[in-house]
Amino acid sequence: MLDQYSLEDREDTIRLGGAWSTVIARIERDVAPTVFDRFLRPLDPIGLEAGVAIVNAPGSFVQEVVRERYLARIQRALSDELGEPVIIELRSEPRDKPAMETLSAAISQPLSSEQPQKFKPIERYRFDTFVVGQSNRLAYAGSKAVATDPGTKYNPLFIYGPSGHGKTHLLHAIAQSLLWRDPKFSVAYVTAQQFAEEFVHALQERRIDQFRRQQRSVGVWLLDDIQFVAGKDKTQEEVFHTFNHLQQIGKQIVICSDRPPRDLFLMDERLRSRFESGLVADVQPPDTETRCAILLSKAKLEGIEIEHEVAMYLAAEVPGNIRILEGAMTKIAAQASIEDIPIDHELAKRVVESYYRAAGMAKPSFTQILDLVGKHYKIPLEEIRGISRKAPIAHARHVAVYITRQITGDSWKHIGSLFGDRDHTSMMHAYQKIGEMMSRDKDMNAVVKMLIRNVYPEN
Repeated sequence: MLDQYSLEDREDTIRLGGAWSTVIARIERDVAPTVFDRFLRPLDPIGLEAGVAIVNAPGSFVQEVVRERYLARIQRALSDELGEPVIIELRSEPRDKPAMETLSAAISQPLSSEQPQKFKPIERYRFDTFVVGQSNRLAYAGSKAVATDPGTKYNPLFIYGPSGHGKTHLLHAIAQSLLWRDPKFSVAYVTAQQFAEEFVHALQERRIDQFRRQQRSVGVWLLDDIQFVAGKDKTQEEVFHTFNHLQQIGKQIVICSDRPPRDLFLMDERLRSRFESGLVADVQPPDTETRCAILLSKAKLEGIEIEHEVAMYLAAEVPGNIRILEGAMTKIAAQASIEDIPIDHELAKRVVESYYRAAGMAKPSFTQILDLVGKHYKIPLEEIRGISRKAPIAHARHVAVYITRQITGDSWKHIGSLFGDRDHTSMMHAYQKIGEMMSRDKDMNAVVKMLIRNVYPEN
């Protein structure tokens, strides 16, 4: 029986333990801390044999929640980490203490200032581990100011940007800073999805007053992924009243989104105007040098030895957001451990070619390319595809042509048809012009490479 072996006794089980830690740490970034602590942290991998991983859950309730919500994701990630297909057999481990409360019962309890602080920020998400670059400088400065003197300025603070570039890190860093100075300070962190689910449950259970006390009896309210409630009228109304209540009594509000307030088209106009009443700061995809610095910082925290040249290679060649980049480093570190070799350029190149090379990833559509270029240069898509020859528009169009050719490899004639039936020679000219600019201008080269890297769909 697998249960008879310890992690030290079996090589496969040792591999499982290492892979499990990596997978769970990765998932922790995307799950509310209260949910992670309740359902995912207690899971215990106890053995691996013939492609079956045995995992214990502390009780049948946790087992069912994990099976319904997280098992498929964990199974895919674990298979990827181990390099072979794995099926997870989730068991319910008998417990000596009473069965765990349901999540709905837990959230129904009123939160008061006298209760112990329940929110526990992710320890590694601190200001001193956040790498500051041109792409996130304003958001970082705003977050530091909020943590220093909450409720006095930049209220609300609205941070927006693509997934995986540090917004949640800043929310947790604010909480870390406040709780370091005063462990009893009341901080609430909630994702918009979690807020919506708990709100609906409170309505069903007729405990809406308790829900409101829980959300409003705080010193700082951190609300992540607000775009989730767009189009949900009742939930928006509750967010609106919670926002007003906290702001009126001088409590700090920090909100994160994947887009600026003006682009939350299905959001109530009253909410959008309130979001814009404070500081609106963006967190954009970092340049290659900042990506390298983030990777080196992460490696230091994880105790991974990696040279600057290797980190720079990964920063330049691994497409996608920072989470994907960090995942690539973790994969390389694991491979180095398995092969008992140092992390060098040759190993990094081998892993990148196998897992992250553009040819092996889903090819972005022309619309995705055009959308990314348009957002970067702040030019509407129809103008890029239109007839205007104004310098900023023409430049954005040329960059879009260059990226389209690089990624799709389509014929000049076909690319011309995508850009409003333009002649193939004009497409060739645009491509050559950008190529020459990149060879002469280091900044231009960095911008185009960044756009190519970020146009790939996130995994």
